[in-house]
Amino acid sequence: MGAALVAKAARISQEGWGEASGVIVQADSLRARVIPLAETDAQVYGQALEAMRSPTGTEPERRDAEIADALSRAADVPLQIAEAAADVAALGALVAERANEAVRAEAAAGAALAEASARIAAQLVEINLAVAPADERVSKARRFADEAAASARAALRSS
Repeated sequence: MGAALVAKAARISQEGWGEASGVIVQADSLRARVIPLAETDAQVYGQALEAMRSPTGTEPERRDAEIADALSRAADVPLQIAEAAADVAALGALVAERANEAVRAEAAAGAALAEASARIAAQLVEINLAVAPADERVSKARRFADEAAASARAALRSS
């Protein structure tokens, strides 16, 4: 949704803004990249839930390793979502600064939605990796969320 709002603002601004076409392509590409991640996320998290529901009678070390592996895989998708959301927020900040004044609020709204997505995705990475808090994916996810927040603030100031 955030990428769609950013693209909308850029489309409306094409006449007076030479970079708008490139921004539209980027926003549409980001939207296309994120859409299939929702289904993938549901699949890998479903696998993690299955692993956690596995019979406790199995060998504890093996069961724990299977759960940890499934949760690790489940952390990868929200990390990708957080990264894409940070990119959408940055694009939203650019559009909010340079687009037609009549649609700068739409770009800022897109950046704010992207920030929320990045923050939630980062939280999911942390939850899935709770047994491995030193995993570099946790800090990467937090960094993406922080970058998205900074971009959303900049977009809101420009709108």
